[in-house]
Amino acid sequence: MAGRHLPQKALALATVIAVVALAMVFMTRSEGTPQREKAEASASIKMAVAKRKEVPVQLQAVGTVEAHATVSIKSRIDGQLVGVHFREGQDVKKGDLLFTIDPRPHEAAIKEARARLARDTALADKADIDARRYAELVAKNFVSSDKFEQFRANAEALKATVAADRAALERAQLNLEYCHIKSPMSGRTGRILVDEGAQIKANDDKGGMVEIMQIMPIYVGFAVPQQYLAEIKTRMAAGPLKVEAAIPESQIEPQTGTLSFLDNKVNTQTGTVLLKGTFANTDRLLWPGQFVTATLTLATRSDVVVIPSVAVQIGQDGQFVYVVKPDMTVEIRPVALGMTLGDEVVIEKGLGGDEKVVTEGQLRLVPGAKVRIAGS
Repeated sequence: MAGRHLPQKALALATVIAVVALAMVFMTRSEGTPQREKAEASASIKMAVAKRKEVPVQLQAVGTVEAHATVSIKSRIDGQLVGVHFREGQDVKKGDLLFTIDPRPHEAAIKEARARLARDTALADKADIDARRYAELVAKNFVSSDKFEQFRANAEALKATVAADRAALERAQLNLEYCHIKSPMSGRTGRILVDEGAQIKANDDKGGMVEIMQIMPIYVGFAVPQQYLAEIKTRMAAGPLKVEAAIPESQIEPQTGTLSFLDNKVNTQTGTVLLKGTFANTDRLLWPGQFVTATLTLATRSDVVVIPSVAVQIGQDGQFVYVVKPDMTVEIRPVALGMTLGDEVVIEKGLGGDEKVVTEGQLRLVPGAKVRIAGS
């Protein structure tokens, strides 16, 4: 009896297990499907709102800082250098004494020139008296006219000698002044190229004694493409144009100056034109030879649509953005880009103000996809 009932019990148990397993499958499907649908319908994104604001029309280029003026100091006379009156890298003012060349030979030359002038002046005075005396005798026919002409010519020659002596004395005095070399302008000195005790040659072509650069104010030179030349000339005629110089990889605020120079020719090799901005540089942040980012502001545009640059995507048909619609679905919108302003870009066509664009999570999106804001 027990043997006959065993297959029935086993069959009943198998049936129960099958029913339970089928129920679990249905439960799993009923629970999993909404979760997958929810995940597929709510892609997490970040977004930003397109803004309308004023933006500057700017040209940007790599610029080089240049001294406002540079002078190489050279001696005008030969002699031994006996004094250096400044330190390397020191700020000097116009008229400050820089070098002294041994003045003793020139002091002696002045004394000699003065003595020669005194002697020749005395001879000239004596000759003039003799010439006047012989003029009276000629008038009375006491001496021949030839004798008078000889005395008159001697007097005139000595007058010329006196004039030459005065010129020699002035030259000697000038050479004595050249022994004291002074700064022709205010600026900053560079490396001293001669040592005290060295023999100096006048106007030595091998190099100067020191170089002085004027760094207040200072120039920033930069080149822009020639296609902007006409607009730059028009804007310059209307008024001063602002130039900013930013030091790369620095937290220092950009320095502000004014466009002061437009070159008279276009570089035929590069197709660019050279510009220069003048900066007060009172805090001396700009230094000759330094590379900076120069930004020239031509005008200001108002009511321009601006979005973060990261919102712009590139597809087969060009650049586009994902626009978030009020029902929290997205659509693809082709856009035309304008200038870049830091982390933002101007939208010339394709977007209006206050529209929302996706800035993060674009890779998971397709047109019409449902989205949710990350963290909401």
